[in-house]
Amino acid sequence: MEENTIIKVNGLSKEYLIGHQLSRNRYSTFRDAMVDTAKQLPKKIKGILGGKSLYSQSVESFWALNDLSFEVKRGDALGILGRNGAGKSTLLKVLSRITEPTAGTIDIYGRIASLLEVGTGFHPELTGRENIFLNGAILGMSREEIKSKFDEIVAFAGVEQFLDTPVKRYSSGMYVRLAFAVAAHLDPEVLVVDEVLAVGDAEFQKKCLGKMNDIVKSGERTVLFVSHNMASLLALCNKGIVLDKGKLIYSGSINDAVNHYLHSKASTADESLETRKEREGNQTIKFSDAWIQQMNQPRRNVITPFADVELNVVCRNRTALPLDSTFLKLDVRINDILETKVTWLSTDLRPVDKSIIEDQSVFSFVFKIKNINLRPGQFNVSLFLVYKGDIADWIQSAFDFEVTNVDSYGNGKMMPTNQGLVMFDFDLELEN
Repeated sequence: MEENTIIKVNGLSKEYLIGHQLSRNRYSTFRDAMVDTAKQLPKKIKGILGGKSLYSQSVESFWALNDLSFEVKRGDALGILGRNGAGKSTLLKVLSRITEPTAGTIDIYGRIASLLEVGTGFHPELTGRENIFLNGAILGMSREEIKSKFDEIVAFAGVEQFLDTPVKRYSSGMYVRLAFAVAAHLDPEVLVVDEVLAVGDAEFQKKCLGKMNDIVKSGERTVLFVSHNMASLLALCNKGIVLDKGKLIYSGSINDAVNHYLHSKASTADESLETRKEREGNQTIKFSDAWIQQMNQPRRNVITPFADVELNVVCRNRTALPLDSTFLKLDVRINDILETKVTWLSTDLRPVDKSIIEDQSVFSFVFKIKNINLRPGQFNVSLFLVYKGDIADWIQSAFDFEVTNVDSYGNGKMMPTNQGLVMFDFDLELEN
């Protein structure tokens, strides 16, 4: 191992056992539940005493991480990329000693501070002030060291007014602001940050990225960063790894890692939405198809600037009951190729007509967009569907589309593809 290696991971694996009930009955009585509990009691006792068996009727082995090996050098900023369920958050939890690995070894040469989810490492009954000192103590810092950073932490978090309030009364945004301030200012050798920063407002996110950039430029500390925002990863990190289904499929420079990830995403986007596995939700209603097309043009996911277009989302009601469209909520997010959010369309903004959707039927949402002003380039669309407060289906990068570069202004000149995300249809006059 080289002298400047700060993290060494060798053969790291993490297995979870997932229990499934085999019963297909939709409803059960209290008596049925009591009888089933009695039957499962021996299996429950075996599980409690350390046996492999779970009390559910079927057990599935799921490897969240599978034989990962890599090294991180001191002063590196490592971006960790992968689709939902790839194992990114599990990796950070194992590295942070929150979760024990099933197999493999991890060597970390220095103090590690983690910001993985809202409230990680905070005691809800303690005040903000007390949690600052608690976190510092956990990192191995003396009380005097913490005091020397205290005012800087409080000022960065902007929670002076609530410093002596138990953190259980904090909003999620306040939690994140204080947690990041503590993690970033108490001088850990390794700072681990998950997508949790997305909870904060835009101004605070910018502030956090600026602080992380200062940390990286100092060369004294190492950062591990998970984000779906490719622009942030490219701006902050110098190295990257790509995970897929728990396996390490690429390790190298951040530019090459991002290109590898985007290429793998593009191949997934070509799959049918009906059979796509990378999705979340209960699937009672399921996305079966989606595309964008120019008005009065064939379907091919290619449009031109300033055209009128339709964005179509086809769903299937997989329940045995009719649906009340009043309780359906569809969000459509358009991102550029680097996962920068471009815009958001939602039934919250334009409610659908009230109607009843029959059971086992197919229905469509059609967003009619006038004079679309995206600049030429590649974009992707994520879909999120809720019914009666429950997530029915959620697919990130459901499909890609292209805005092709044409003579949009009628003067023989093309819009440069590196000049922002949108283009305006404008007239120009010179006045003397």
